[in-house]
Amino acid sequence: MGAGKTKRMPRAVREQQMLDAAVSVFGRRGYMAASMDEIAELAGVSKPLVYLYLNSKDDLFSACIGREARALTEAVRAGVRPGLAADGQLWSGLRAFFDHTARHPDAWRMLHLHARTHGERFAAEVAAMREEIVAFVTQLIAAAARDAHRDPHLPEGEVAGLAEALVGAAESLADWAGATEGVTARQAAATLMNFAWAGLGDLMTGRPWSPPEGAEPTPDAGPVPDAEPVAQAAG
Repeated sequence: MGAGKTKRMPRAVREQQMLDAAVSVFGRRGYMAASMDEIAELAGVSKPLVYLYLNSKDDLFSACIGREARALTEAVRAGVRPGLAADGQLWSGLRAFFDHTARHPDAWRMLHLHARTHGERFAAEVAAMREEIVAFVTQLIAAAARDAHRDPHLPEGEVAGLAEALVGAAESLADWAGATEGVTARQAAATLMNFAWAGLGDLMTGRPWSPPEGAEPTPDAGPVPDAEPVAQAAG
């Protein structure tokens, strides 16, 4: 009796397997060094099938960026617990971010290190993800300020700047945590929380930092003129 036919895998499942393999290879090797042969082998399919499903290396890379960007933003949004106080919401969001980047290091390297340096198309896709996260963090900070601040109206530009600074610090710490042996996602989140909340906590309660007396630079009186050349003594 002959062997029965192998059940055909649904296209969507097969495509996700290809994307899984591609994220792993792109994350470890970067776009230029990534081989479609290696991606196909890791996915357990032929290279022509990868091209049939995903058209080209560029389209495959773009599909990987889109999937992983959505996964990261959804993880951060889902991780924030809106019923908590302001510091609890920030903490839960940071934990979600660092937990996700720690569980998916290849995806994070692909998004943060490789996608930004291989063409405007890919950089724009990552920039859109970052803008969404910054907008979400801006909303969190503004809501926390309304809940805790005696004057509920922080300047819009200040809130946006704080969100940019916080997201930038989180990105750098995720890189550091991924490259530093023994650093857990919780430790990375706690490091940023200790750094950020010392200032944000005061700001939320109406106690913004101001420079101490004497620390402000003196007004610039203009460029100092070049010194006159010293005349050579006659011999």
